[in-house]
Amino acid sequence: MRKPTRPREVGRGERVLPGLWRLRLPLPWPGVPHSNAWAIAAGDGIVLVDTGTHESGSLAHLERALEQVRLRLEDVRLVVVTHAHADHCGQAHPIAERAGCEVWAHPNHEHFSAYADDPDAAHARRVEIARQSGVPRDPPPSGRPLASGPLRPDRDLLPGVEVETDLGSWSVHETPGHAPSHVVLFQAERRVLLSGDHLLGRVSLYFDYGWTPDPVGEFLSSLDTTDGLGARLALSGHGRPFADVAEHAEANRRLVRQRLDAVLAALRDGPSSAYDLAPAVYGEALRPEVAGWLLTKLLCYLTHLERTGAVERLPGEPERWATL
Repeated sequence: MRKPTRPREVGRGERVLPGLWRLRLPLPWPGVPHSNAWAIAAGDGIVLVDTGTHESGSLAHLERALEQVRLRLEDVRLVVVTHAHADHCGQAHPIAERAGCEVWAHPNHEHFSAYADDPDAAHARRVEIARQSGVPRDPPPSGRPLASGPLRPDRDLLPGVEVETDLGSWSVHETPGHAPSHVVLFQAERRVLLSGDHLLGRVSLYFDYGWTPDPVGEFLSSLDTTDGLGARLALSGHGRPFADVAEHAEANRRLVRQRLDAVLAALRDGPSSAYDLAPAVYGEALRPEVAGWLLTKLLCYLTHLERTGAVERLPGEPERWATL
């Protein structure tokens, strides 16, 4: 009997609060079926927070989601980007061009724009990291970057900037870790947090490797930042809204500690490359379709342990790691 095929994801829209809508947009990645954009009423239009990827049919999915909540692409008065990953900013500029509005994003977006501007150079960098990490085969090209091009913000999204909407003003808070460019938006009177991928409803970690000194340490500090806001409702980049914001932050801390402990336990058997450590750290979760993501995270854990004085990086190729 033929295995039933999964229905194809399409853009969908729903109201979450009066004047605020969730726009669910399909993604082409295994285990990540969709991302969220958020539409917030603002005068005679909306502020759009995040955009989905840019590929064939992607604008149609966004338009379909908007239509379901009686909005149009032409209603967008401002595009705000929580962080520079393709599923959150990929079609920011096509939307802005259609709507005749600005794009606001954090200025530290080179980790994305370098890839969008020159995919071949970005792939060469991935190959070099894989070789240094002990991967026996070069990774295949990852294809086009699912974006219309590099990010070119009209305004830097930094602390002190306020995003004005009918629901009130949203303050900007830097939350690097998941990405160097990550920010969250907070509406203080309603205690609502637009959390991007910093906090998700399902606890899941990812860090960009090699663009900042210690992504894991930065992420942990960013959890302290969002804890201090006292949010009671989070609207994240994937999945449904959730209310137990503080517990989600603590669950992320616990998972980071578990991964760091697993790395140290694996290194007790002696020095190892990141590639050889991966099965001990991730076990059955280490599947071919997600191996690249998991190796990236593992390198970030090792870097954090190096900076905290728990491990050292040994010279040579592939580079190996050892406990101190």
